Amino acid sequence: MEVYPVRTRVFEEGEDLIAFVMAHIPKLKNGSILAVASKIVALSEGRVVVAEGTKAKERLIKSESEWSRKVLPRWWLTVRDGTVVVNAGIDESNAGGKLILLPKDPFASAARIRSSILQKIRIENLGVIITDSRIMPLRAGVVGVALGYAGFRGLRDYRGTKDLFGRPLEVTQTDIADSLATAATLVMGEGAECAPLAVIEGAPAAFSERVDRKELHIPMREDLYRSLFRNDRRKT
Repeated sequence: MEVYPVRTRVFEEGEDLIAFVMAHIPKLKNGSILAVASKIVALSEGRVVVAEGTKAKERLIKSESEWSRKVLPRWWLTVRDGTVVVNAGIDESNAGGKLILLPKDPFASAARIRSSILQKIRIENLGVIITDSRIMPLRAGVVGVALGYAGFRGLRDYRGTKDLFGRPLEVTQTDIADSLATAATLVMGEGAECAPLAVIEGAPAAFSERVDRKELHIPMREDLYRSLFRNDRRKT
């Protein structure tokens, strides 16, 4: 598998995302997966606000979250789109003093980008991932996460198969979507790289026209970390 970043100029708020993508990506091979940073998707969708003061920002965090808990003076642990994220994913970096929210519906955004690209180039298999960054418990640094994706299956299920020694696998599944997002995020960078796109070639993914947007989700009551969500604050 090969993953390489696509460096671009700065993407402007309200700009045509598809035109921007097509102007910068190389000729895509059949079986390519295009990673698109959530920030430029959000900018294209007008998901930008100005919130002055701590209280205004906290109200915004709560309104953008399905679950929220304040854990440090400036930081909230929140759940949005089935993933745990800090401050509802609201981004202040490289934002010109504004706050950039996450895309409203990342799966719909990924499907729209994929469909638009396939109207312009003729390849059979193409995947698109909307990427963002996440922290992991007890680990420094961030890794990538797939907020939404299109064109391939996000989960590989080994349950019911056998391991090397013939032992039946009962719970093993591989999160393909987030693994690919992490690979892309690594080369796209988190600072001033100006590489909001990445191309993945040779990925061990099963391409599919239909995507189950719930395949990676685990209900809170069934999650191994469910004790962390006790005494939570949820929307009613």
